[in-house]
Amino acid sequence: MRGTAVAAIALTTVMTVAACAKDSGTSAPTSAAGAGCEFATPPGAPAASSTSAAAGDKVDGSALKIGLAYDIGGRGDASFNDLAAAGFDQAIKDMGVKKENTRELSAAPNESEAAKQTRLRQLASEGFNPIVGVGFAYTESLKVVAPEFPNVKFGLVDSAVEGAANVTPLVFAEQEGAFLAGVVAAYQSKKCHVGFVGGVDIPLIQKFEAGFVQGAKTAAPKVQVEKKYITPAGDFTGFQDPPKGQEAAKGLIDKGADVVYPAAGASGIGVFAAVKEAGVLAIGCDADQYNQPALANNRDVIVASSLKRVDVAVYDFYRAAAKNDLASLPKVFDLKVNGVGYAASGGKVDAKLQGILEGYKAQIIEGKIKVSDRP
Repeated sequence: MRGTAVAAIALTTVMTVAACAKDSGTSAPTSAAGAGCEFATPPGAPAASSTSAAAGDKVDGSALKIGLAYDIGGRGDASFNDLAAAGFDQAIKDMGVKKENTRELSAAPNESEAAKQTRLRQLASEGFNPIVGVGFAYTESLKVVAPEFPNVKFGLVDSAVEGAANVTPLVFAEQEGAFLAGVVAAYQSKKCHVGFVGGVDIPLIQKFEAGFVQGAKTAAPKVQVEKKYITPAGDFTGFQDPPKGQEAAKGLIDKGADVVYPAAGASGIGVFAAVKEAGVLAIGCDADQYNQPALANNRDVIVASSLKRVDVAVYDFYRAAAKNDLASLPKVFDLKVNGVGYAASGGKVDAKLQGILEGYKAQIIEGKIKVSDRP
């Protein structure tokens, strides 16, 4: 059913690929961008697939009341939360959920656990079921609230609650998509010098850093990688501060990076502004950011985006909950199930580079390449 759910959601036109090469040959393929790195020999592109996805069975959700509790930034962040919103919207549309039977609530930066608990209790006490908590920030709150509402099905993006039978973890192999971003960055860099901006220095965002650095260095072993986190662990404003994102990106660009990859939520808006001002390039994160309305003025600098299909996971959770079949969901949303990948909107990734990415994707899926989730 994974393929049918992906086909049904159809939220963005994407090409999913993942990578982490181990080959260290001597040939040096080039890209249309005129990259300046010396490249390792990439794996060959796999044979084209002719598979197709069926529409899947219709699920009637007209009697459901579904809730969504956003992470900080909420709907409109052009990234993580907007993906959750897209899955929410598509589930409503596909399952016939009545508008009055839906509710969305947002978080505030650095709010207390009590505030998160209150938000979840409000949704559950008002009869919303199933409910999705968007982000690991809801982990501690669900440890308290989920047992209070044992008949409510909760989905938790990016985390799990041990021992809570009514909380379904919706977790991702972010490092696999970030690896592909690293490959793209190396091939698009004219200086063989790239940069990573993390929103908050926590293990989840470190997964993006680890994959990005591994992908870049696998493609071009001598590439130089600059790294900067906007805020330390505990200060989650780093996900919602575009001016600080702009400052962080400018610092990396000043050091020589000419392709910058942010995993920083709404702060990424500032990263793209800095990239545009400096006349260099960027890679989007989580969503196909080239096509995000909030980034329309700067989208010409976005050469590709790594995808974290929060939209697919949220949609699939609501659908599986409606069918009382949560066991059908994957343990991890990775490349194998289209849970991560990349988008090449804008036409800046040429056919040769797409073939290279497909080759790395196949090796990751086959287990020949292991992508680390730690820097």
